[in-house]
Amino acid sequence: MAEEKYELITRRLQEVLGGDLIKGVLAEGRTPKCYWGTAPTGRPHIGYFVPLTKIADFLRADVEVTILLADVHAFLDNLKAPLELVAHRTQYYKKILLAVFTSLGIPTSKLHFVEGSSYQLTKEYNLDNYKLCAIVTEHDAKKAGAEVVKQVESPLLSGLLYPGLQALDEQYLDCDFQFGGVDQRKIFTFAELYLPRLGYKKRAHLMNPMVPGLGGGKMSSSDPDSKIDFLDAPEVVRRKIKKAFCEEGNVDENGVLSFVEAVLIPISELRIERAKGLTGADADEGAGATDQTPFSAEGAPEGTVFSIVRKEEHGGSLHYSSIDGLKEDFKAKKVHPQDLKTAVANAIIRLLDPIRQTFEKDEEWQKVEKLAYPDPNAKPEKKKKVKVYHPPPPGKGKNAKPAQDGAAAEPASVAATGEGAHSTAEAAKQQEPSS
Repeated sequence: MAEEKYELITRRLQEVLGGDLIKGVLAEGRTPKCYWGTAPTGRPHIGYFVPLTKIADFLRADVEVTILLADVHAFLDNLKAPLELVAHRTQYYKKILLAVFTSLGIPTSKLHFVEGSSYQLTKEYNLDNYKLCAIVTEHDAKKAGAEVVKQVESPLLSGLLYPGLQALDEQYLDCDFQFGGVDQRKIFTFAELYLPRLGYKKRAHLMNPMVPGLGGGKMSSSDPDSKIDFLDAPEVVRRKIKKAFCEEGNVDENGVLSFVEAVLIPISELRIERAKGLTGADADEGAGATDQTPFSAEGAPEGTVFSIVRKEEHGGSLHYSSIDGLKEDFKAKKVHPQDLKTAVANAIIRLLDPIRQTFEKDEEWQKVEKLAYPDPNAKPEKKKKVKVYHPPPPGKGKNAKPAQDGAAAEPASVAATGEGAHSTAEAAKQQEPSS
């Protein structure tokens, strides 16, 4: 039983550090605890399907999963998310992650969401941070964050704090292992080195492969041409996939083919296993998912995880039970890039449709989205000048009464005081008859 759970926890991963620690927890009969964190900066993209799908395996193995919305980290990462936007983006991330989990059939009731600021601003956490600052060199801090923190010519001190805080999260979230992308490896080894120096236990670290960008390189939230957002419309998806780099016969540098391997096939396998009742400890898996079928065409052989639909005059449809067969055919140029792109675009649109529908029905999410990612091209609203009424001076204006007998009109509200009153009295005396 423990071996089966360990296999579920570690399958499809690129690397595992400290696997024996997880085996020890399982051997003791304890429930393993893990956390996966994300900093709410740019809009989440479809590369997130890789870790979010993997979380289904953790739940099947009865792992307690914490989702960290790392709002403090988002602010520290070279001001990618200005402080005034972090709170809105944190809410946006939570909304979209819940929608993605639901669309994948992963029960959100078993997930524990935590905002980093809920404990990272405490006295105890900050004291541990100061202790780390006293023993970590600038070289080690910079090296640890090199693949994650945005690198600039003159780095900010905040970027050097980032790896230490992520290491401390393992202790304060009380996890047995941390899960993340392989780009986090240097931060993970940093944590393994420094947490024991504070008197805390060493944790295991699990890493999923990274999905290449559509043009090659890393899929990044800051590069709109390298990624597809969860809320992209079908026509946007097709346009981006059409522009993606997908050289005929090239299987090594091919973001489209890599997406099939890292996202589409694992989701297909998950759905096939679910149909067979192979959900392990997670009996609620699949509840709420509107699409439970693998990415195979109608009439495909049993076990097909990905199909490319083609007309008979073009050779007919192709069906694959693994990524190896698809790679072999693509390398041999039996699969044309355009056919692969069309099949991938159709699959992505299927994946995103329930997420977009959830967004369109959720007015609160729509408001949060506008606050989290305001349109940079939007012109500021012009403030209308408010007319303020200024009453005319007494005796003036269209309602003023004309003066009588040629004398100037005396303001009724003004009393004769000071020098004016004295002059009036003197004039009256001079007009009196002398005695």
